[in-house]
Parts: sequence; C-alpha cells; structure tokens
Amino acid sequence: MTQRAYRYRFYPTAEQENLLRRTLGCVRLVYNKALGIRTEAWYQRQSRIDYKQSSNLLTQWKKQEDLDFLNEVSCVPLQQCLRHLQKAFTNFWGKRAKYPRFKKKRNGGSAEFTKSAFKWKDGQLYLAKSTEALPIRWSRTLPKGVSPQRVTVRLEPSGRWFVSLLVDDPSITPHPPTEKQVGIDVGVSSLISTSDGEKVANPKQFNRLYKKLKRAQRALSRKTKDSNNRDKARLKVARIHSFIKDTRTDFLHKLTTRLVQENSLIAIEDLGVRNMVKNRKLARAISDASWGEFFRQLEYKCQWYGRELVKIDRFFPSSKRCNRCGFVVEKLPLNIRSWDCPECGTKGIDRDINAGKNILAAGLAVSVCGADIRPDNHSVKGQLRKTRKGRKLQT
Repeated sequence: MTQRAYRYRFYPTAEQENLLRRTLGCVRLVYNKALGIRTEAWYQRQSRIDYKQSSNLLTQWKKQEDLDFLNEVSCVPLQQCLRHLQKAFTNFWGKRAKYPRFKKKRNGGSAEFTKSAFKWKDGQLYLAKSTEALPIRWSRTLPKGVSPQRVTVRLEPSGRWFVSLLVDDPSITPHPPTEKQVGIDVGVSSLISTSDGEKVANPKQFNRLYKKLKRAQRALSRKTKDSNNRDKARLKVARIHSFIKDTRTDFLHKLTTRLVQENSLIAIEDLGVRNMVKNRKLARAISDASWGEFFRQLEYKCQWYGRELVKIDRFFPSSKRCNRCGFVVEKLPLNIRSWDCPECGTKGIDRDINAGKNILAAGLAVSVCGADIRPDNHSVKGQLRKTRKGRKLQT
C-alpha cells in the first residue's frame, strides 16, 4: 500500500491559532538551540552530538525556569524537530545537502504530530492540547476507511495555514498498459519537447508577475524595520510568491499526470539542476521552469501508477546527435535552435525535438538491453560516435 499526503487549508480559531503559534515558536527555539550546540561542539571539540544526546538536552531545558513554557505545548513536535535536525546532519555528512540553517520566524514554520499527539474521530482532526477539531476546508475527500498516520501543520510566510495528512492510500493502483513511449527534453522557452514532436510552452509564472513583485519588494525596503507597515508589506510580497508557487505547481501536476497516463515508458535526462543554476545568466530562467520539481513529480507518479521512468546520462549528446544517421556535431550553441546534418543532408533539424527522439532511443536501449549510455567513470570513452570521417567505436 502506498503512502500519500493529502494537503488541506484550514482556518483556526483564535484559541487554536494562539496554541499553534506557540507550538511553532517552541519548535523553532528547540531546533535552533540544538543546532547551535551541535555546531559549537564540532568547532570547539570536533565532536558530534547525535539525536539521543539532543533529546537529553531537551529534557534538561524543560526543567529550566526560563524555558518552562516548553511544557505548555505538545512534546511530540519538539522531539520530531530534533529528528529532522538529525536527518539534516545525516544528509550533510553524506554530501547530499548543505549545512543546516537556523529557522526564522518570518518564514512561518511547521510542526509534525505523530499518532500519540492527535486524535482522528468521525472524520475530524483533534490536535494535542486542543479541545476543538481543526476547521479544515475539505477540498477533496480522503479514501474510505483510512486514518492519518502522521499530521503536519504548516504556517506559510503569507499567513496561510495548511495541514498535511499522511495516509496509506488504497486508491493508488497501476494504470492500464499502453504501447505509447516518449522521450522528453526540457528547456526554457519550451518547458518540454517530446519525441512525438509536441512542445509545451513554459508559462514563466515568475516573469509574468516580476514587475508587480519588484514594486512590492521596493515598497518593503522603504518601510521602517519592526513596524506594522513593514509587516503588511512583507505579507504582500509573500502572497505574490505564494501565488507564483501555486500556479507553477498546479501546471506541473497537470502536465506530469497527463504524461504518466498516456505513456508506459518515459525517458528523461538526469540533469544536474543544482549546478546549472550557478550560471547567473540562466539561473532565474531555470528556476522559473522548475525542472527539479518536474522530474520529482514524474518519478513518484511513475512509481505509483506502474510506469517505467528511464534516466539518461546528462553528458549524452542528445541535441548534437542527428536522430537519423547518428552524426554528432562538435559544437551547438544555445542560440542555434535548428541545424542541418552534413552527413545525411537532413535540413532544419529542430534541436529540441531531435533531443527528445535521441533521449527516447537511448532510454529504450537502457530499458531493453540494459546498456549504459555513459560509463561510470564519466569519460567519453565507450560512446558510439559517428563523425564525417566515418564510424568509430571507442572501447
């Protein structure tokens, strides 16, 4: 059975909002104190503090007079934030993420509740320390006969409250088989170009609201710090960012769902998006396209619905290789959108559609034969290349 999170917006009462804000403040305090102690221990003594030691420190903090307010909220979110901190350090030491950062109040915050800290009764959610059910706006119904395994409450910088219910969803079943297969090349002007010749335009949500966001940020910079007018201006900026995020996410969900429904195999490039956004000339355009989120949604939806997702090595020359004869041009700058093959004479090869066809062919080779498009040592050695001097197989 597949786990799935259902996210809803809710509108807490004044009493519930007071309790939730105090809970988020305590979570932020415990997280930052534990992060500070772990950082200090490493720089001073080169010693690592694990979750068990952090949990013991939390017990001591609750006994201090100046931190007695930690006992007024549920202890489960405080323990969970220490687990999240431990996971953040594990990812850091494994070179999968940057060093953990301190939480800030203006970024909102989240609190995670396990089964011992909430009650699910008659389709209503009751959090610990609260006698009233959360007034959730049920935009969609939960599957019948399921109950939440974990609950996460989040306050966005724009002031909106959301709750995520993690459940074991029995409604997720594989889609009917289909014979259609597709290769996808991502881009900036066209978000995706498929091997079928389809191009999906990039909606460019950020650029659409860039001037409005710029005016709001300029107004925010003029406000006096720690004033009520500055808080109002900050909320205005946060609401614009929330709208951009929501529209972008909605578009990507609709696109990825359609691709997974129509195709039994989807081939994509394994791009290093984190490295690509370091290019200051393309960083904003790549971030607005949200390639990382697009790939993430494709990956988990293919797992859910029984589709095959094949990732092609990022160094595979998909745009520079002619999909008909296999000739590879030496250079193909980004400003050249179409080119002519000097080997087979094909005219007006669209670089994006051509890349999609090559990605599909390479994906089928990986899926059927288990072939490697590029060796593990990331060298050109081993690739099949065809130049004007003839076919050459490097081994």
